[in-house]
Amino acid sequence: MTNQEIQGEDYEVQYEPESNTVYFRGAIALGGPRDYAPIVTLLNEVADLKQPIMTLNLKELAFLNSSGISTLSKFVLGMRKKRGIQLVVLGSKKMPWQNKSLKNLERLLPGLKLVVQ
Repeated sequence: MTNQEIQGEDYEVQYEPESNTVYFRGAIALGGPRDYAPIVTLLNEVADLKQPIMTLNLKELAFLNSSGISTLSKFVLGMRKKRGIQLVVLGSKKMPWQNKSLKNLERLLPGLKLVVQ
Protein backbone atom coordinates (compact mmCIF):
# COMPACT_ATOMS: atom_id res chain seq x y z
CA MET A 1 0.00 0.00 0.00
CA THR A 2 1.22 3.46 -0.83
CA ASN A 3 -0.23 5.80 1.79
CA GLN A 4 -2.02 4.65 4.92
CA GLU A 5 -3.02 8.13 6.05
CA ILE A 6 -4.40 11.16 4.25
CA GLN A 7 -4.63 14.46 6.07
CA GLY A 8 -6.31 17.64 5.00
CA GLU A 9 -6.88 20.90 6.77
CA ASP A 10 -10.07 19.73 8.48
CA TYR A 11 -9.99 15.96 8.10
CA GLU A 12 -8.04 12.73 8.34
CA VAL A 13 -8.53 9.36 6.64
CA GLN A 14 -6.43 6.61 8.18
CA TYR A 15 -6.07 2.89 7.53
CA GLU A 16 -5.48 0.54 10.44
CA PRO A 17 -4.16 -2.81 9.13
CA GLU A 18 -4.80 -4.80 12.33
CA SER A 19 -8.57 -4.42 12.04
CA ASN A 20 -8.69 -3.72 8.28
CA THR A 21 -10.53 -0.49 9.10
CA VAL A 22 -10.45 2.90 7.38
CA TYR A 23 -11.20 5.71 9.83
CA PHE A 24 -12.67 9.02 8.64
CA ARG A 25 -12.42 11.98 11.04
CA GLY A 26 -13.29 15.66 10.86
CA ALA A 27 -15.14 17.39 8.03
CA ILE A 28 -14.50 16.56 4.38
CA ALA A 29 -15.65 19.13 1.84
CA LEU A 30 -13.39 18.66 -1.17
CA GLY A 31 -14.14 19.98 -4.66
CA GLY A 32 -14.80 16.93 -6.79
CA PRO A 33 -13.56 13.56 -8.06
CA ARG A 34 -9.99 14.75 -8.62
CA ASP A 35 -9.77 16.05 -5.05
CA TYR A 36 -11.19 12.80 -3.66
CA ALA A 37 -8.80 10.62 -5.74
CA PRO A 38 -6.29 9.98 -2.90
CA ILE A 39 -9.10 8.75 -0.65
CA VAL A 40 -10.50 6.53 -3.43
CA THR A 41 -7.02 5.11 -4.03
CA LEU A 42 -6.65 4.29 -0.34
CA LEU A 43 -10.08 2.61 -0.23
CA ASN A 44 -9.37 0.58 -3.37
CA GLU A 45 -5.97 -0.53 -2.08
CA VAL A 46 -7.57 -1.74 1.16
CA ALA A 47 -10.28 -3.58 -0.80
CA ASP A 48 -7.60 -5.17 -3.00
CA LEU A 49 -6.09 -6.78 0.10
CA LYS A 50 -9.11 -9.11 -0.09
CA GLN A 51 -9.55 -9.45 3.66
CA PRO A 52 -12.87 -11.12 4.59
CA ILE A 53 -14.13 -7.96 6.35
CA MET A 54 -13.44 -4.33 5.45
CA THR A 55 -14.73 -1.64 7.80
CA LEU A 56 -15.31 2.04 7.11
CA ASN A 57 -15.57 3.85 10.44
CA LEU A 58 -17.32 7.19 9.91
CA LYS A 59 -18.31 7.74 13.56
CA GLU A 60 -16.07 10.80 13.87
CA LEU A 61 -16.86 12.27 10.46
CA ALA A 62 -18.87 15.39 11.25
CA PHE A 63 -19.49 16.39 7.63
CA LEU A 64 -19.20 14.96 4.14
CA ASN A 65 -20.30 17.10 1.20
CA SER A 66 -22.29 15.83 -1.79
CA SER A 67 -19.12 15.11 -3.80
CA GLY A 68 -17.85 13.01 -0.92
CA ILE A 69 -21.14 11.14 -0.56
CA SER A 70 -21.07 10.48 -4.31
CA THR A 71 -17.48 9.22 -4.09
CA LEU A 72 -18.34 6.94 -1.17
CA SER A 73 -21.41 5.66 -3.05
CA LYS A 74 -19.33 4.84 -6.13
CA PHE A 75 -16.83 2.94 -3.99
CA VAL A 76 -19.64 0.95 -2.33
CA LEU A 77 -21.12 0.18 -5.76
CA GLY A 78 -17.72 -1.05 -6.92
CA MET A 79 -17.57 -3.43 -3.98
CA ARG A 80 -20.25 -5.51 -5.72
CA LYS A 81 -17.45 -6.87 -7.92
CA LYS A 82 -15.31 -7.80 -4.91
CA ARG A 83 -16.71 -11.19 -4.00
CA GLY A 84 -15.98 -12.58 -0.57
CA ILE A 85 -15.53 -9.24 1.19
CA GLN A 86 -18.05 -8.13 3.81
CA LEU A 87 -18.21 -4.32 3.86
CA VAL A 88 -19.12 -2.88 7.25
CA VAL A 89 -19.94 0.83 7.63
CA LEU A 90 -19.99 2.29 11.14
CA GLY A 91 -21.76 5.59 11.75
CA SER A 92 -22.95 7.74 14.61
CA LYS A 93 -26.42 9.06 15.41
CA LYS A 94 -24.63 12.13 16.80
CA MET A 95 -23.80 13.16 13.22
CA PRO A 96 -27.11 14.33 11.68
CA TRP A 97 -26.12 13.70 8.04
CA GLN A 98 -25.15 10.07 8.59
CA ASN A 99 -28.43 8.37 9.40
CA LYS A 100 -30.09 9.30 6.10
CA SER A 101 -27.05 9.32 3.81
CA LEU A 102 -25.48 6.10 5.03
CA LYS A 103 -28.79 4.25 4.81
CA ASN A 104 -28.69 4.77 1.04
CA LEU A 105 -25.48 2.72 0.87
CA GLU A 106 -27.44 -0.40 1.85
CA ARG A 107 -29.44 -0.07 -1.37
CA LEU A 108 -26.26 0.07 -3.43
CA LEU A 109 -24.66 -3.03 -1.94
CA PRO A 110 -26.89 -5.88 -0.78
CA GLY A 111 -25.13 -7.49 2.14
CA LEU A 112 -23.52 -4.28 3.36
CA LYS A 113 -23.61 -4.19 7.14
CA LEU A 114 -24.54 -0.72 8.38
CA VAL A 115 -24.27 0.04 12.09
CA VAL A 116 -25.33 3.55 13.16
CA GLN A 117 -25.27 3.97 16.93
